Amino acid sequence: MSARPISYHGRRFRPVADGTGEHTRVAHYYQDDDLLWGEFTGGHARRGTLAGRCRPDGSLDFAYCMVLDDGRIVSGQCHSTPEILPDGRILLHEVWQRFGAHADSGVSRIEEIPAADPSLTTRGAHR
Repeated sequence: MSARPISYHGRRFRPVADGTGEHTRVAHYYQDDDLLWGEFTGGHARRGTLAGRCRPDGSLDFAYCMVLDDGRIVSGQCHSTPEILPDGRILLHEVWQRFGAHADSGVSRIEEIPAADPSLTTRGAHR
């Protein structure tokens, strides 16, 4: 029996709290077939967007661009691997690379925000 494909459409994510304050960032994902896109705000990001693909195994490959609170514009790419948590939420393990003058790379984790938590929304998110 094969696993049911993951749909990211309408799911919201935030960084796993690590003491940096970035856990206030909220990303809202949308999906149509293998096409993935999203928006995020909070943390040090005034506004950000992403666009990419969802693979059959649920992993994600996307590019992102954001304007930080200090006015810098940052872009990069990310590969995310999903882990289904015991409560059914998704934890994404991200390997990212930032381009340009502020080039960097790293790993991070973001977790799905429970649907019952309406206090964490993305301002201005739309399809």
